[in-house]
Amino acid sequence: MPDLPELDPVVHGRLRLALLSLLSGVEQAEFTWLRAKTQATDGNLGAQLLKLEEAGYVTVKKKFVLRKPQTVYRITEAGRRALAEYVRALKQLLGPAVDA
Repeated sequence: MPDLPELDPVVHGRLRLALLSLLSGVEQAEFTWLRAKTQATDGNLGAQLLKLEEAGYVTVKKKFVLRKPQTVYRITEAGRRALAEYVRALKQLLGPAVDA
């Protein structure tokens, strides 16, 4: 049996995988948009985005727009590579089941 591929534990979390997938399709995204798309709570979403930020997979920019705080996230090149590698490893792990 061939060696099983490693799945990046940072990407492997359901919400983190969803966040990276969403961010890979847009230039940037506000916290509120990500919350609406994932239906996550503020606390859980913030914690998972922090894990992605600490891993270097996303960047965060906080600013004020019309006196209201706005937090914007972007996927980094490292995040894009990690997501692509995760998908590749998952396909390898699933093998023929992917085509079924």
